[in-house]
Amino acid sequence: MTFHATAYAASQDPASAAQQLHAPSQVCERSSRLIRLLPQHAQTSREVCVNFLRIGAAHAPVVVVQGGISAGRDACSSAEHAGQGWWQEQVGAGYAIDLRQYQVLAIDWLAAGDLDAPAVSSFDQAEALAGLLDALHIERVHAYVGASYGGMVGLAFAARHGRRLGRLLAIAGAHRADPLAGAQRAVQRNMVRFGLETGHVDEALSLARQLAMTTYRGSEEFRQRFSGDAEFRDGRFHLPAEDWLAHAGARFVERFDARRYLSLSESIDLHSVQPAQIKVPVSLIGIASDRVVPLADLCALQRGLGSGASLSVIESPYGHDAFLKETAQLAPLLREFLQSP
Repeated sequence: MTFHATAYAASQDPASAAQQLHAPSQVCERSSRLIRLLPQHAQTSREVCVNFLRIGAAHAPVVVVQGGISAGRDACSSAEHAGQGWWQEQVGAGYAIDLRQYQVLAIDWLAAGDLDAPAVSSFDQAEALAGLLDALHIERVHAYVGASYGGMVGLAFAARHGRRLGRLLAIAGAHRADPLAGAQRAVQRNMVRFGLETGHVDEALSLARQLAMTTYRGSEEFRQRFSGDAEFRDGRFHLPAEDWLAHAGARFVERFDARRYLSLSESIDLHSVQPAQIKVPVSLIGIASDRVVPLADLCALQRGLGSGASLSVIESPYGHDAFLKETAQLAPLLREFLQSP
């Protein structure tokens, strides 16, 4: 096991990076393709629409980039998506995943409703990606970089389509779901189901997200930020973390569908990949304070993958969300992974 903590600074400002992405040698396609796949939990194949972003240097090595269940194809801003991408500080010209050197491919996750199936699996997402590669005439990708659920799907893709993959980096994503984290997600899903049954969908989805936030972040962050006294207002006492949690819940409701949330949350807990089936080089990054994907699970995964798999661990107060927050620690690890022989 190796430990890294290296500082990083972006080599250029975002405006300059955006200008370079409009150069003739760059590709930027935010579109969709119809592909046919057989869902794991269905009896017959069906045609599904896969939304994707393809951006970066034309004819450059392709790097697949995927995030958690609430992250979509927009890992970075583009000509057709002016807003901030979910990994804006890592993907761009001059950044760790350098769009002057690589071509990034990312997809929107499929939900069970998209497949007309009772559930969606990490293998279904992997098959959707493989089908998209066929549609785009990409025989093989240089690397897959996945964080959280994206790391799980990366493991499924490596197990099923290893011949099409050069290497895999899984950040805070293991071969199976942790039982305690799964139990917490089950409570969250039951909240949402109760909201659907009673007509209080937004309130239930907000509460589920708030509960999720208490698992995504580390105990140290809560101690540092919310250790003050309760405040009495509106007829009751409010704990210091409540306003922050309520804000997080409200933001999630604005951008996420309840049934889609149920499907993708469940997909995490149905996930199971046999490490011995993976034959491509794998690098793992764990977070010491992560309570969603504990280090013990990544250590077990590393042992199952064999001596060729590496595991780096970063220290952070942000728990599972460190893959979004710890740009300075992750950037050099991403660079090293992409550039290693």
